[in-house]
Amino acid sequence: MMERQQILATMGELKLFGMKAAYDEIIKVALKRSHEPHQIVGDLLQAEISEKQARSIRYQMTIEGPMRS
Repeated sequence: MMERQQILATMGELKLFGMKAAYDEIIKVALKRSHEPHQIVGDLLQAEISEKQARSIRYQMTIEGPMRS
């Protein structure tokens, strides 16, 4: 069984930054509410998708430059 630090390090190596950032909160909520494993995995995947979408928007904003009025 992997320890927390190993899990976070592996997520970093795999560039799963959204999962890594949300991991502690998702696990805390999952333990409190007795979530099933598939729900935990789903929550981690959703965190990763959200982070990738936000990163894409930030990138688009930087290449487009400041908005002109």
